[in-house]
Amino acid sequence: MEERFLTLGVMFWEAVVVSELDIMFYTRGSEDDFNRWADVTGDSGWSWNSILPYFLKGSQNEKWTPPADHHDTTGEFNPVFHSTTGLTETSLPGFSLSIDSRVLQTTQVFPNEFPFNEDYNGGKPIGLGWVQSTIGNGTRSSSATSYLSTPFISRRNLDVVLNVRVTRVLQTQSNGTLSIRTIEVLNGSQRQNFTATKEVILSAGSIGTPGILLHSGIGDETVLKPLGISPVLNLPSVGRNLTDQPLSTIAWTSSSTDPFEPPILENNATLLSQSLQQWMTTRTGPLASQALNHVAWKRLDNTSILSQFGDPSAGPNTPHLEFIFTNGGGADFPSGHFVGGGFIVVTPTSRGSVTISSNNPLDAPTIDPAFLSTEFDILAFREALLTTVAFFSTQPWKDFILSPVQPFPNISDINSIDSLLKESAESSFHPVGTAAMSATNAQFGVVNPDLRVKNVEGLRIIDASIMPFITSAHTQAPVYAIAERGSDLIKAFWNVL
Repeated sequence: MEERFLTLGVMFWEAVVVSELDIMFYTRGSEDDFNRWADVTGDSGWSWNSILPYFLKGSQNEKWTPPADHHDTTGEFNPVFHSTTGLTETSLPGFSLSIDSRVLQTTQVFPNEFPFNEDYNGGKPIGLGWVQSTIGNGTRSSSATSYLSTPFISRRNLDVVLNVRVTRVLQTQSNGTLSIRTIEVLNGSQRQNFTATKEVILSAGSIGTPGILLHSGIGDETVLKPLGISPVLNLPSVGRNLTDQPLSTIAWTSSSTDPFEPPILENNATLLSQSLQQWMTTRTGPLASQALNHVAWKRLDNTSILSQFGDPSAGPNTPHLEFIFTNGGGADFPSGHFVGGGFIVVTPTSRGSVTISSNNPLDAPTIDPAFLSTEFDILAFREALLTTVAFFSTQPWKDFILSPVQPFPNISDINSIDSLLKESAESSFHPVGTAAMSATNAQFGVVNPDLRVKNVEGLRIIDASIMPFITSAHTQAPVYAIAERGSDLIKAFWNVL
């Protein structure tokens, strides 16, 4: 994938990001994020008050569980915002890190920038808090281990077909209304069609979904016709509005002697073997948790960048920046002790696209994330780096930080900072928005608020591509909520209890 606005020009991108592969962060975003969805779609069912119950849905979604080490979690989360009876196990860190106390001390000496937030999943994420991850009993919890676990995968009304690829959705015979209830799949070298009795639900993600639609003749006809694809429905918004959050890291060598820092542990065969044996036996230890225990969310100063460019966030409870503090992270070296920080612009204004360059559905799509293509994003990214430096320059780190790990910018030189950011920026793997929902009567967008494709019968989209705006969060939890509400919308449409 080529990237026009970054120095290297090429970026690695995960075409499909699923809960079996992601970083396991469980973050919902702000209440403003969902209220903006409700405003832009005209459907109050997408508001925070309406979506919160889907995060808490008793028989599905979240199942809050004790951390792997079973430590006292009082003051580390607010149980009001969590369910203990769902499917996807979620927990706090289960292994203490040597930097934990320093991170928390920084909230006391840097309270205006990083106030402590007991629970960032209550709709007001601004501040620094304990990471919540989709981990249960020291093991990754995902949609595969929850929604496709034994009780469900064995249902008589569920068939899972492996090793096939959906290539197109096809028009089904109807009485004059465009009806799409058939999918074309490639099974080895054989093409097969499957027709639904009620509707097709497309959940191929923000890269796969627009690709399937475009190869099916649904999209901008000025793109389709030159490729020899006959337009079925002129829907120019397909593949537009691609939004992702740019990420970068910086690091310092440290005076740490912690043997469990990831680079140290990975290069100590004896300790790694012992840790693996501990995990296999008890599901505890350093391999039962994330390699980081805290995350922070920050709004930009209202008198700085926002006064010049306006506020792209959804509202006053919404952060613009995210910070991750890692013990032994932020640097890719085979040995040595490091401390680092990852920083992300979670409200980017850059918009990219996903399109196709041939009529062969097996050809890779053309992805243009347009990272850092707006001045706001560049300035916000710069502010994120400077804030990370300021965080690690506070008193709690004075006897811990030794020297910057190269490449490291001259923080008094704007050009040096921006050059590093353009060289080091990468994807957070949070692509959204390429089949965005909009109001039912809107002349833009791909799906209506009920997630049915505009001007089509029998085709619905349920995945991250329907987000009109990205949430100020990692996208796993919001996608679970989208799926839960989507299931209710389907049941209501077909009068199924």
